[in-house]
Amino acid sequence: MPTANKFSVSRYEPRKGPLARLTARDSVLRRLDYPILLSGLALSLIGSLLVWSATRHRDYLNQGDPQYFLWRHLLNTGIGLVLMIGTVWLGHRTLRGAVPVLYGLSLLLVAAVLTPLGATINGAHAWIVIGGGFSLQPSEFVKITIILVMAALLAARVDAGDLEHPEHRTVVKALCLAAAPMGIVMLMPDLGSVMVMVVIVLGVLLASGASNRWVVGLIGAGTAGAILIWQLGVLDQYQINRFAAFANPALDPAGAGYNTNQARIAIGGGGLLGSGLFKGPQTTGQFVPEQQTDFVFTVAGEELGFVGGILILGLLGVVLWRACLIARETTELYGTIVAAGIIAWFAFQAFENVGMNLGIMPVAGLPLPFVSYGGSSMFAVWVAIGLLQSIRVQRPLSA
Repeated sequence: MPTANKFSVSRYEPRKGPLARLTARDSVLRRLDYPILLSGLALSLIGSLLVWSATRHRDYLNQGDPQYFLWRHLLNTGIGLVLMIGTVWLGHRTLRGAVPVLYGLSLLLVAAVLTPLGATINGAHAWIVIGGGFSLQPSEFVKITIILVMAALLAARVDAGDLEHPEHRTVVKALCLAAAPMGIVMLMPDLGSVMVMVVIVLGVLLASGASNRWVVGLIGAGTAGAILIWQLGVLDQYQINRFAAFANPALDPAGAGYNTNQARIAIGGGGLLGSGLFKGPQTTGQFVPEQQTDFVFTVAGEELGFVGGILILGLLGVVLWRACLIARETTELYGTIVAAGIIAWFAFQAFENVGMNLGIMPVAGLPLPFVSYGGSSMFAVWVAIGLLQSIRVQRPLSA
């Protein structure tokens, strides 16, 4: 059996295109995972209502059109669904062969943020303004690239039948490739995205079958790195203030702690059933900043109450549950690693977002998957859903 190169496709690769295993035209539709698709769509539609409620009175944001963010959120959802369909059509195995190109593009995009092309939005220098009211946050797509490039490396020789587990040198290469874009993102600095990427790397390593010593070592290195970053002053002052306010909420209630305090008031005032959509006092009074993005969960807590918040968490739980099933059912390590990376990404980002809304996690500027307003985030999560669907569609027919 010929030895696979580090980015090669596995022995499971179809011979006549990404969907050659399927014998009927409608096999793709029959084999899609509808619970994960419908849950993601429900979250996006609920998010459109929450974003609408959060922005309809904010004329300084909506350009005088109360429905401005509603239509843009729905447009982002529609584009995300198209990207998902395109990802399923291409197939995760086809994208495996394109990993070097995707990796190079990701590096160029995140590096462009550090040039005059980069722009600061909401205090974070992490964007590229395209024009026409649109902007791009490359770090969202880097999350996908890290998953794909590490999966391609770690699974190459295992899927080819040469090894049972990735070699140590292969793990080193995978970590180095992941570290390059993460380092650039840290220079922005976009600490929230780096936190997600670190969790993704841990999830990928655990799923790959690599020695647990790598996971323990990475956690230790991450802790040491965080201390070093703090000591060297890499973080912006507003990020330091956020951590200080998290450690002591009473430290600066009118400054760094304002967002969290107002979020707690909004969620706490919702009670069991909430005050009703568009009727939240904190939301209508515009007391919670960035309520359409980072703090969109406060709208759900205030206007839909505990029941609405549990509904959102339940739908996110369905997405994670189905993703776990997809990871378990695939017969190739590459698919398992990709699914595991997406699970780690979605789980941690959702936990961090809801946690910072409740005041149990520091504010890190991370959107709630599917729900928060933001094109880059929406596109990235739907591409991830497309990868999960592709893994399920291309699994062996007996699985």
